[in-house]
Amino acid sequence: MKNKAFNRKEYDYPIDDDWSTAEIIDVIYFFQCVEASYEKGIARDKILSAYRRLKEIVPSKAEEKKLNDQFEQLSGYSPYKTMKRAKEKECGRFFQMHE
Repeated sequence: MKNKAFNRKEYDYPIDDDWSTAEIIDVIYFFQCVEASYEKGIARDKILSAYRRLKEIVPSKAEEKKLNDQFEQLSGYSPYKTMKRAKEKECGRFFQMHE
């Protein structure tokens, strides 16, 4: 996987050179949803929808883990823990990682 960085705030998002512009936007949106879950909270349905789109772009579990690990190292936010928590919540519920 060829990675380059997309600059945002104080760290870069991990992205793949082979993705289309729309795919890059959708992957970054997923990571922004993860950020929101830590910083201010997010609706469960919103992050699950962003995750489904991520899985269309990155169907390989190994590639997803690699991206998530890169993002966690850069940001300190865990996409894995966020998605685990989102899947445990009731439908439509708003949640925050620090609840």
